[in-house]
Amino acid sequence: MQAQILAPAAVLVVWSLIMCFWMAGVRLPAMKKAGIDMGNRPGGRGQDLEGVLEPKVNWPAHNYAHLMEQPTVFYPAVVILAIMGAGAVDVALAWAYVGLRILHSIWQATVNKVPVRFLLFLIATLALLVLAVRAVIATAFADPSALPA
Repeated sequence: MQAQILAPAAVLVVWSLIMCFWMAGVRLPAMKKAGIDMGNRPGGRGQDLEGVLEPKVNWPAHNYAHLMEQPTVFYPAVVILAIMGAGAVDVALAWAYVGLRILHSIWQATVNKVPVRFLLFLIATLALLVLAVRAVIATAFADPSALPA
């Protein structure tokens, strides 16, 4: 197994947790300021705060939700390539994906202009697509005799 390709996945896990804390650090004070008493609210979802809190307060939450979506495709692709034998191109693509997702997070949580955000998402998605195709190739065309016993 090649650990180098797992490093970008580990970084994205840590980044996702950073965004979780960023979300809480922005939302909780805004909720207090808005007079929302969480102790008196049964249940509820983050989406319930849309239109209640200032839109900018919800941007980190939107991004955190995004980090729970598409990266779920990234993680197994990386694991497949780690098992099958990742090459330098695979590692570079994984780092590109993670770097672009971090830039996307920062942009969405602060500036949130859609054209730039979409461009960052599109380029990251293309990197993920190539990574996923390479994972398919690595498995579909693997020589079983060349794999470790």
